[in-house]
Amino acid sequence: MSEKKTERLLNLVICLLATRRYLSVQEIRAAVPGYGQGAEDAFRRMFERDKEELRELGVPLETGTNSAAHDDEPGYRIARRDYELPEIHLEPDEAAALGLAARLWQSAPLAGATGSALLKLRAAGVDAPSAPAALEPRVGASEPAFQSCLSAVRDGQAVVFTYRTGGGRAPAERHVQPWGVVSWRGRWYLVGHDADRDAERVFRMSRIVGAARAVGEPGAVTAPEGLDLRAMAARMATEEPRMTAHVSLRPGTGWDLRRAATVTSDDPDRPGWQVVDVGFSDPERLADRVTGYGADAVVLSPVQARDAVVRRLRGLAS
Repeated sequence: MSEKKTERLLNLVICLLATRRYLSVQEIRAAVPGYGQGAEDAFRRMFERDKEELRELGVPLETGTNSAAHDDEPGYRIARRDYELPEIHLEPDEAAALGLAARLWQSAPLAGATGSALLKLRAAGVDAPSAPAALEPRVGASEPAFQSCLSAVRDGQAVVFTYRTGGGRAPAERHVQPWGVVSWRGRWYLVGHDADRDAERVFRMSRIVGAARAVGEPGAVTAPEGLDLRAMAARMATEEPRMTAHVSLRPGTGWDLRRAATVTSDDPDRPGWQVVDVGFSDPERLADRVTGYGADAVVLSPVQARDAVVRRLRGLAS
């Protein structure tokens, strides 16, 4: 549906909801933006199509007249009692789950939508509490490919992207029919059919270089019946051999890294600073942890971890 048509239908719904009496066709034409121009026949055809579209969408469009004494032209309105949703009742644990879900999407492109949804629920009298800051769960969704992959799954389109594999091999182009996006153990994965290898595959989002590019017709890709995305990610998202990063920390900072450290020593090049040894598997995920401390944390080695942090900081600076 085009943006212009969507706006016209929305204006029509608002107009018919705002009136208590039946509006004639000419009154609707004068009140609703998008109907005012053009010939009468063209307007009538457009209005008939819009009426059918609203009814197909489930909008309760009423037809009637304002006076029984006169043979008035039929008018239209939308009764609020039929259009509005019934009162929403949520159990305390359900309301809490909604609040936590919105927190989980804080860094995702959907953050605005979740905030709007919570606002509407609260306006309707539903208490959707937020988690205390100290206990707030977070699942980041800052990967450049997150939104493009999610859109491709929604639209049923194949995607093409550049993927960094393990073992220091050069990034390669992959052609994938996406089935879903899932979070597993704090990482986001794209699950789908790898056309290059003709096999099911799971791709870690943090390894996709840039955004994915949708190809083919919408609706061409469908997920297999009964697919369990989390089970597939758990089975195929194997852990890499662990490595150790050496991170220098300013005094009094980096407590998350200090708690995870296996060895702590003084930094000979920075008086008062300490070097912590932190185990990691994915350089990009380590970069997420380190860059949050800004200038208070410096990755000394290995080079792949340091490069991941530099890439992240350059992206933030630009």
